[in-house]
This record gives sequence, structure tokens and C-alpha cells, in this order.
Amino acid sequence: MTDPTPGPDHPAELLTIGEAAQLLRAPVATLRYWRHLGTGPHSFRLGRRVVYRRDDLHAWIDGQAASGSGVSSGPLDPRLPQ
Repeated sequence: MTDPTPGPDHPAELLTIGEAAQLLRAPVATLRYWRHLGTGPHSFRLGRRVVYRRDDLHAWIDGQAASGSGVSSGPLDPRLPQ
């Protein structure tokens, strides 16, 4: 069994919360808030770290686009001024 090292040809399967925030173009604080509410993409703990599967992020994005419930106005983080 070969496990390719993450790189340009083989992106990492598991993403940290910072990497997930970059992919979603949302602040890390927003992902933490969504995790608290249980409304964001599926995440889980791996040891002490919160990680996201790349496929789960893409599936969540597709679900948001299909349902039309994506955030379209105002900031993603509700604590920020509008």
C-alpha cells in the first residue's frame, strides 16, 4: 500500500481548521462557531486537533449551493460588524 506524501500532485486528505478556512475563504473563528452550532461542514478530533476531510468540505459546499442557504450578504462571522 502506497501513501503519497501531500504535495502539489497529491493534496492532503485531512485538513486542519486553518487549511479548511482557507479552502472555504472564511475566518477560522467562523469555522469554530459553526462547529459549536453544529451547522458547518463535518469535522472531528484527531488527538487534540480538529480536522476536516477535503471531500466533506466539498460536499458541504455543494449542499450549500444546492439548498440556496449559503451566506450571500453580510460577514460570515456574526460577531463582525455589517
